[in-house]
Amino acid sequence: MTQEHREQFMSHAREVSFAAGERIFDEGVKADRFWIIHTGTVALDLHVPGRQAAVVDTLGAGRMLGWSWLVPPHHWHLGAEATSPVRAYEFDAAAVREMCAKDPELDHELCTYVSGVLARRLRSARVRLLDLYAPHGAGEVP
Repeated sequence: MTQEHREQFMSHAREVSFAAGERIFDEGVKADRFWIIHTGTVALDLHVPGRQAAVVDTLGAGRMLGWSWLVPPHHWHLGAEATSPVRAYEFDAAAVREMCAKDPELDHELCTYVSGVLARRLRSARVRLLDLYAPHGAGEVP
C-alpha cells in the first residue's frame, strides 16, 4: 500500500483489545468490522453441530482478522476467539468500503491485499484437511 493510502486507511483505525478466551465474532453474524492484529493470537473456528468448534487457523501479529466484511452478504464465514490477550486496530467496514468507492486505486490495493489473505487461508485449510483426512503422504509433491 502506498504511504498516502496507508495513512488514509489508518485514519479509520481505533485501538481495541480482547482478553484470552473472548469471542470476537461468530459464524453467520453480520460482518461490520475487521481488525489488524497488533499483538496476541486469534483462533478461527468453524461450527460443527454436536461437537466443539473446529479450529481451522490461528492468526498472529500483523495479520488481518476478517474478510467477510468485503464480500456481500457481509456475514462471517467463520468464528474467531482470542487465544491470548490481543491488541488490534479495528476498522469500520462501511467506512472503509465508502472510502474505497471514492478512490479506485485504494480499492484495488485493498482488494489485492484481501485476495492474498484469502489465498493464505485457503492454503492453510487445504493443509489442515490433508493432515486430518488424507492417507499418510498424500499431501507430498512427487
